[in-house]
Parts: sequence; C-alpha cells; structure tokens
Amino acid sequence: MQFTELDSPCLLVDPAVVKKNIQEMIRMVGDVDRLRPHIKTHKTAEGIQMMIHAGISKFKCATIAEAELLASNNAKDILLAYQPVGPKIERLYQLTQSYPASKFACVIDHISSAAAIGNYFNQHQSTIEVYIDLNVGMNRTGILANDGAMELIASIHQTPGLHFKGLHAYDGHHRQLDYAEREKACNEGFSQVYDLIDEIKAKGFPSPIIIAGGSPSFSIHCKKPDRECSPGTNIFWDKGYATICSEQDFEPAVKVLTRVISLPAPDRICVDLGHKAIASENEISKRIFFPSHPSLKPISQSEEHLVLEAGMDHSFKPGDILIGIPYHICPTVALHESLHQVQNEAVTGEWKVAARRRKINI
Repeated sequence: MQFTELDSPCLLVDPAVVKKNIQEMIRMVGDVDRLRPHIKTHKTAEGIQMMIHAGISKFKCATIAEAELLASNNAKDILLAYQPVGPKIERLYQLTQSYPASKFACVIDHISSAAAIGNYFNQHQSTIEVYIDLNVGMNRTGILANDGAMELIASIHQTPGLHFKGLHAYDGHHRQLDYAEREKACNEGFSQVYDLIDEIKAKGFPSPIIIAGGSPSFSIHCKKPDRECSPGTNIFWDKGYATICSEQDFEPAVKVLTRVISLPAPDRICVDLGHKAIASENEISKRIFFPSHPSLKPISQSEEHLVLEAGMDHSFKPGDILIGIPYHICPTVALHESLHQVQNEAVTGEWKVAARRRKINI
C-alpha cells in the first residue's frame, strides 16, 4: 500500500528519521546514561523500544498511562514528572507492584503531597523515590529553591515511605531565537539550583541527582556533565522547535497527510485538517507548515476544516494531497489513534499511540 492510499487526515512516521534523531540526542549529550527522554511526544511502544535498543534506560513521563507503557516495554528507570494526587497515588503504587523490574519515582513540590504519598506507600510497606520539582521560572509547577525547598527536603527525609533522590528543574519557558540569549537565560535561571545543592550538602544530606530541561534547553544542559537531560520533542521534532532551536540538528520524523476537500473561493482552499487533527493552541499561522507549498496561509479553522489562502493562480483541486509539518507535534500525536509507518512511500506498519489514553490497565 502506498501512503497516498491512506485516508486523511493521518500521521506518517519515518522510522529512519526517528533513529537518526535518537542518535543525534545521544551524540549531543555524549553519555547515554545522562539521557532521560520524555515520552509525552510519541506515546508509543515503538518509540520506547527504539530508544532502549539505542542504549537508553532512563525515561520521563507525565501520566500514569505513559509510565505503564514504559514499564510494559521493560524500561528500567521511570520518572513520573507529575506530582501524583488523589487516586493517582494508589495507581502509582499499583504500578510499582505490577512491574517490579522497573524502578519508579515521582516529583513532589509540597509538604502535604509528600505526606500523602509517603503515608500511602508506608501503609503498604513500600517506598517510592522522589525528586523535588523546582520552579526555575516556568511558573507552572514546582517550589522555589529559596522559598521552602530545603524544608521540603528535610520533611521528605523524615517521612517513612519516601526516599529523596534529587532535583527536577524544567525550564521550557526559555524559547529565545538567539541561542546566546537562551543560554544566558537558562544558566541564570539554573543558578538557584546550585545554591540549593550547596545548602543540601551543608545540611549533610547526600548530593542530589539533577534532572534538567526539555527540548529547547537541551542544547544547553547537554553540555553540563552534572545533570541528566530530558528532551522529548526531539524524537519526532516539529516546525515550532525547528524555528526556535536552529542549533539542534533534528529532522521532522512525523508529517501530516491531508487532502483538499473544497475550493470555497477563487483564492482559497479547504483541507480536512481541523482542530481534531492537529494541535491548535497556537495562533492560526502557527499550526501547520507545508514545505512543498510554503506560501499557503492558514486563515481559519474549525473542528474538521482548515481554510488556506492559496492565491488566485493556484491549481489545487478537490482530492489533492498535501503533506505538512505540525508546529506542535506532541498534542498533534495525541489526537490520533496511530501513526502510519512509511518507508520509500510505502506503508510498512502502524504505531499505536497507546498512551494517548488516560488509562491502559492501571
């Protein structure tokens, strides 16, 4: 079957490009043991297996389903980079019992959460490793390094059921186009982490493991041998990070196949790429890019339709295929049940986006 025979909209994945991107991550960091990729982008068993085959053994995830997918694919070291609350505490415990060959950890940023997690695991005669989630400027989750972090660490050391392992610092807000500016901002934001480490050592606690960054700051953190790096998007890449992170040599491994379905005006075309098929949180011009037709300009979108300005001299007709690169691949993948594996224009397999679900088994 040729990829042109696939129904649209759909996603096409090139495993050769995925493999190249994984090898580039390893090359950049220099030591595969310092890699802890986030699987939120691909959410697939195939992506996990390709990274394990390349020698990667540590992973990061954001949901219990992603953690279960990792464990079921024999990942050795799994960090849930999300503070579990409510039923998620029990689900995390169940994961540790169902997959004893995998080592699990989670992040914590509040004393009450630490108590709740520790109490549950201790009641079940078990212990979970934890990392302090630091707010280094993202202002989304985490605790400020100089405002209660040391007290939280001390509390964890006194809480049965918990074992303090290290610090987690995600700085995805650094998206400066100029690499020197991004590097400067990243290093300045990370200075508080060093201050906290000094304080941890001064209190007599063990030196913490540091897990830092995401995709935009990967080219900065990978140069620092004192930390693990957590790129996520890099395995697939997208137009957004290709624009921001021009210093990173990754290629889009997943593309979108869409078709022209209507010609609503002489200078416009409509394709079957609505909100339900591609990430639409960015403003309208930053949702999809068509390399073979770079002048196409998105002007409106609804649930099943994307209208593009094509110019008065265009020659598009209904049924024509367009291949595009998403600006934000992570939520785009989560909108699809599967990726169609394509090699030399032939469809050679299917990758199920298994962890797009909130629950697999546990």
